[in-house]
Amino acid sequence: MQSQLDNQQWLSLSHSHGVNLGLKELMYYKAKARLLELAPKVKIRNSLTGQYLAPHKGRGMEFAEVRHYQQGDDIRSIDWRVTARTGETHTKLFQEEKERPVFVFTDFSNAMLFGSKLLLKSVQAAHISALVAWSACQRGDRIGGIVFNQHGHLELKPSAREKAVLKLCHNLCNNHQQALAQIDEPADNKLSDNLKRLNHLAKPGSLVYLVSDFSALDDASFKQLEILSRHCELIGCHISDPFEHQLPAFKQTVTVNANGSDFALPLMDKSFRDKFAKTAEQAFTTRMQRLTKSGLNLISFNAATPLELQLVRK
Repeated sequence: MQSQLDNQQWLSLSHSHGVNLGLKELMYYKAKARLLELAPKVKIRNSLTGQYLAPHKGRGMEFAEVRHYQQGDDIRSIDWRVTARTGETHTKLFQEEKERPVFVFTDFSNAMLFGSKLLLKSVQAAHISALVAWSACQRGDRIGGIVFNQHGHLELKPSAREKAVLKLCHNLCNNHQQALAQIDEPADNKLSDNLKRLNHLAKPGSLVYLVSDFSALDDASFKQLEILSRHCELIGCHISDPFEHQLPAFKQTVTVNANGSDFALPLMDKSFRDKFAKTAEQAFTTRMQRLTKSGLNLISFNAATPLELQLVRK
């Protein structure tokens, strides 16, 4: 895509509304799937990141069967549970896996329904999810996932071919529409509960993309992430809006509503803006460090720039 396109031209080209989510804009990324295949020569244009959008790794090994231990078997492959149960030494056999399931975990909770420029964070999350799915489809990998908002979730068991991607895209559109329609209703669907569902859905060895602003993380969520990271490879796609890092200068106080309460923001006050930026940076750094400790490889995206412009050749 040519860099001289302004935001309005890009929205038209990609069939994106910026707030409402449509199937056409997710289909747009079918032709962009090679953006992931460029890695590790692809990096994110973001000084906060310094990481690569990980390619789907080559084939690994998957469990095949258990048999009696034979001389020459690797003792690290001994199945101690079967050995203890039978009283005879057994070893696990592995074979090259035929495919690697790829899961997309997409967050449309209320904090994601925000955007100061170009796209809502939730819409950018859908774009990333679609790009991952189309890339997996082109490689012949099975694609599955969980899409959720404050009020419900949709699950997609791993399945191959374009039909699976289209089902995921429909799930994204439907769940996003529900999120917007019920934004003022009390939340009853926790991030930690959806991570627990993901733990049950993702088989060992899967590649999992978690697409979120991770603002709703709590101790229960981190516990689920740590469990998941023991048997899956986790890529965390962190999405933010520029206003969450630096408030704009304005000539008067602006009143905003958050969680049903009004707050006055003195945007004309530079010291207030600087204090906000410092606090936001500290919170961001702390969150990223804890996510990394929980086993995630992290990539940062913003909602104010087209996705393909954040994926550039090194």
